[in-house]
Amino acid sequence: MQHVKDSKATFYTCSCFSTDNIFLEEFKLHVRFLSEHQFRSDYQAVLRNLGCSTDTEFKDILKKESYMAPEFKQMVDYCRSDEASKEGLLSLMQTEAAARVFRFPVFKKVFCDELIEEMEHFEQSRSPKGRPNTMNNYGILLNELGFDEGFIIPLREQYLQPLTSLLYHDCGGCYLDSHKAFMVKYDMHEDLDLSYHYDNAEVTLNVSLGKEFTEGNLYFGDMRQVPLSETACTEVEHKVTEGILHRGQHMHGALPISSGQRWNLIVWMRASQERNKLCPMCNKMPTLVEGEGFADGFTSDIGMSLLQNV
Repeated sequence: MQHVKDSKATFYTCSCFSTDNIFLEEFKLHVRFLSEHQFRSDYQAVLRNLGCSTDTEFKDILKKESYMAPEFKQMVDYCRSDEASKEGLLSLMQTEAAARVFRFPVFKKVFCDELIEEMEHFEQSRSPKGRPNTMNNYGILLNELGFDEGFIIPLREQYLQPLTSLLYHDCGGCYLDSHKAFMVKYDMHEDLDLSYHYDNAEVTLNVSLGKEFTEGNLYFGDMRQVPLSETACTEVEHKVTEGILHRGQHMHGALPISSGQRWNLIVWMRASQERNKLCPMCNKMPTLVEGEGFADGFTSDIGMSLLQNV
């Protein structure tokens, strides 16, 4: 089996957070964000002197901080503090009965609504559209809308990797260097549920954005290496604005909604340091071909080694 790689993929080292301290990398400035009023009062003049000369540019910075749930930012701040530990982080989030599955607020509700509205506009447009994967018939690839640079990459590097480094250090959580991000839609007249499966990822974030719907929780079994006959499944509630974080190889599915429409943001996060050794989908040494963007998350170091041996 051949697998796609990204020849330009590089590792990212993020040291953007300490307690109550956010690093704006573009301006090499550490700031605190408690409210829009406080942020403007403390930093607007400073940022203007550093080249953030227009109100639009300032609002772009402000938006990156304002759409995150306060609980999420608190967890990230903790993870970047000197006293950070896995046990301390777990005390700040909801642990589930399913092993190593965690639930916590990610976005504010107003941002979830705005993101769905943007997706609906794109769905209604005549722009060509790819579908997220072979299982979801309705959804949107976020890189097609240009969401990687300004949204998903910062989310992965600056917000999620501090958490995954503590929670999933044994399966690539410290080295997440690429991703595939997409929206999926469940509707009474379209897809209602998602069958039992595992992801092409080391770590997955699944955020429930809305709209109005009933039922449709997730359920988790065991890791994919465990036979289904030896597995008992656990249901995990999925609330709007909250994310479910889990290992990609953890078998799971989505129960059917019984009314309404539901949108989810899915981020498959990948660590080439792990997958370069063994493809997580076929359990074989990956054979690489060129790909665009992040492709399937394999990097060129192993590709060069294989080519030299041909």
